[in-house]
Amino acid sequence: MHVPDGFLDAPTSVATGVVAAAGVGIALRRARAELDDRTAPMAGLVAAFVFAGQMINFPVGAGTSGHLLGGALAAVLVGPWTGALCISVVLLVQGLFMADGGLTALGTNITLLALISVVVGYGAFVLLRAVLPRSVASVPIAAAGGALVSVPAAAAVFTLLFAIGGTADVATGKVLTAMLGWHTVIGIGEAVVTGLVVSAVVASRPDLVHGARGLAARRPLVTSEAAA
Repeated sequence: MHVPDGFLDAPTSVATGVVAAAGVGIALRRARAELDDRTAPMAGLVAAFVFAGQMINFPVGAGTSGHLLGGALAAVLVGPWTGALCISVVLLVQGLFMADGGLTALGTNITLLALISVVVGYGAFVLLRAVLPRSVASVPIAAAGGALVSVPAAAAVFTLLFAIGGTADVATGKVLTAMLGWHTVIGIGEAVVTGLVVSAVVASRPDLVHGARGLAARRPLVTSEAAA
């Protein structure tokens, strides 16, 4: 869903840039409460995994591309604020060094992929976890549900931005059909990937999963002396 340079007009790009800057600024302050000596390394692993997943692109139409977003996955594993920062860093690196998404559209891409997908994905995760049985086994299911809705939600917001300030000579209805159609399919794939990854981490180290806090006992650190 990387938006290229010039796809949205200047006022719309500036507006999304302001939203992105505000969102990242808030996330920088709030992420301190989510990270500790156990979970900080997880943030780096999440960013690397999302980076690799987003490199698999395919065209959707009108100059845009489709790929896994990773917002819900990041939010569940390391928390919504840290997750938003992870995705933002990935987008910055891709824009600067991989020509994946335009630099003038960086604010738009961060708004869609790092903010909207995380907010919607984590919000749906919290709602699903509230209605599912209160157990660690429910975490991957709720995470998959969050991922499923986060992708088309981001696509819908992109279509709204295109309707406001799109510069391409493409009917908004066609953009909406293409974006929601493809990204609903992508959402299903993202739900499967998210569920499997979260399930694997929860099975081995539930204490490292932000979305499982309060459901799993904190495991003690094992030192070499204790192991001996």
